[in-house]
Amino acid sequence: MSESTSPVRIAMWSGPRNISTAMMRSWGNRPDTFVCDEPFYAHYLQATGRGHPGAEEVIARGETDWRKVVEQLTGPVPDGKRVFYQKQMTHHLLPEIDRAWLLEVTNCFLIRDPREVIVSYIKKNNDPSLDDIGFVQQAEIFDWVRAERGSPSLVLDARDVIENPKKILELLCDKVGVEFTAAMLSWAPGLRATDGIWAKHWYGEVATSTTFRKPSGRDSEEVPARLREVYERAQECYARLHQYRLR
Repeated sequence: MSESTSPVRIAMWSGPRNISTAMMRSWGNRPDTFVCDEPFYAHYLQATGRGHPGAEEVIARGETDWRKVVEQLTGPVPDGKRVFYQKQMTHHLLPEIDRAWLLEVTNCFLIRDPREVIVSYIKKNNDPSLDDIGFVQQAEIFDWVRAERGSPSLVLDARDVIENPKKILELLCDKVGVEFTAAMLSWAPGLRATDGIWAKHWYGEVATSTTFRKPSGRDSEEVPARLREVYERAQECYARLHQYRLR
């Protein structure tokens, strides 16, 4: 097929408390793109029993069969669009989920300084585990795809995106084979029909946004001593991916 009709499926792998929802806003503002929000979340909650806000509602209304989720992610792009942007949480891809489908999508990795992630996360959950913040899982997925593909996947650092969104998004679009549009740089405030039903619990800050912006008030905050070991392990994973970032 020609470039104008070939589907592009982008799986953007991020941990929590990143700019992942803002990135979904950016891609969702493209007229040629359908976005989906954390499609494995219902399966993750059912399988792990984690007590997240609104967990029962997410499970009741979401798809809990990971095989059916994979069928949706690798099937026709919804609404007749060309680009299928998938906002993915790394910790949602549990070990029992077959990784083979990753070879049918363009895998990208959105990373963020672990210090910033942790000091943001503890505002919602005061005692996160290493698994909760997704860095180890992100590195595992990156390594798996690299071993299968024979080359590293695309990596974006949240700080680079915030400091120069036009440059980084232009680079990303070029790499994934779509034309950049200025529509990706700003969007209307508010929630979206494409947001997960958990948006009311987690998306308060992004709902007021109209562009990529730096989170406020966290530059001077340090990781609590009780989470130092979690931070150090996360930092190792972050550093490994950081060397491959688009710049």
